[in-house]
Amino acid sequence: MTDLNPPPSPDEVFRYFQTLPLPQLTTRQQPPGEALVGLPVIFFTDSPTTQLFTVDIRGFTVDIAATASTYSWDTGDSAVLTTTDPGAPYPNATITHDYSSGTYTASLTTTWSATYSVDGGVQADVPGTTTTQGAPATFTVLQARTVLTNPYD
Repeated sequence: MTDLNPPPSPDEVFRYFQTLPLPQLTTRQQPPGEALVGLPVIFFTDSPTTQLFTVDIRGFTVDIAATASTYSWDTGDSAVLTTTDPGAPYPNATITHDYSSGTYTASLTTTWSATYSVDGGVQADVPGTTTTQGAPATFTVLQARTVLTNPYD
């Protein structure tokens, strides 16, 4: 480190952070395929929510630890559920949504934050976030109807 080659600034690290190949988290829902009106649809992702990267910035080794910090679930019916939780499948369903009958396409936008260190030094926060958009999930919500029958037929 010299005055001629100072370590990367936080803004410089942020510019690199925005170009990292962060994963597009998969939108999962239960039940898969078809759901019923009156029973909530469960949303979650089981994709990795932390990523480690080592980049070279002007000869300095910069370690960046990215973490999914916010999840925005576009439910496909004009509602958006924003959480800090990646959700969980049944029976631990933490993110749910009720639908009327129809076909819906839900998707997940993930906001990533990060910390970094230069040449193994002290960790600092990257000053800003970046987002990724996961592949959408399409499903149908059906209306169940009761039918009375004669048990003696």
